[in-house]
Order: sequence, then C-alpha cells, then structure tokens
Amino acid sequence: MKRIAADARATREVAAEFVASLRAGDLVALIGDLGAGKTEFVKGLAAGLGSSAQVTSPTFTLIHEYPDGRLPLYHMDLYRLTAEDELDEIGFDDYLSRPGISAIEWANRFPQRIPEAAIWVTLTITETNERLICW
Repeated sequence: MKRIAADARATREVAAEFVASLRAGDLVALIGDLGAGKTEFVKGLAAGLGSSAQVTSPTFTLIHEYPDGRLPLYHMDLYRLTAEDELDEIGFDDYLSRPGISAIEWANRFPQRIPEAAIWVTLTITETNERLICW
C-alpha cells in the first residue's frame, strides 16, 4: 500500500487508519531519513489505539511504553544503538513477545533481529515536502 501525507497531521491520520487492522503481537518496523515522519506515524498509531499519551521520540531513552489504548504500544528507537548486543541489554526480544503493538524506528539498523512477520513501513520525503508512506 502507498499513501501520501501532506503534513504531520495527515501522517498521523494515515497511521491511525493503519493501526485499526493490527493485532496484539504485531510489529511495525519503521524506516526513513531523519525528519521523514517516523515519530509522527507512531503518534498516529497511539491515537488510533485510543491512547491519550503525549508520544515523543525515544531517541535517548530507547523505549517508551503507552499502555492506555485498546492494546499497549511499545515505541522503540534504534538510531543510537551501535552494536546488536545492545538490543539484548534493553530487553528487545522481551518487548516483541508482549501482547501489544511494537513500533520500531530505524528498524533497518538491525534487520536480522526483526521478525519475518514484521510490517515494514517506509516514510520518504517527496520533492514537494509531502510524505510518501509505503507498507
């Protein structure tokens, strides 16, 4: 599937529609350049799950949990990790086995650790500064 989002609000709306089809245990692997809208997409996932949380980027904390929606949302950011063993230190596999939705920004940094069933979402900035969202 492909969608075009004109701005951050539209990116969140696409994600809110997208999450309606997800089930407990699903993993959303997000890739895109800096500023492409990965965190905005996760904001839409949280909103679509019914969470009232203020979603922020977990770039420095690595993981944020949003438990108040119809399913818990585990938001991870692998941008600052430099070695695969750091995934073990943060309990990466434990999060993937929890009964919620995992959304992983920069999932392409460690593709060998992303389960085969993951839904890969690519966000690309177009020439007109829109976001092309593909999954």
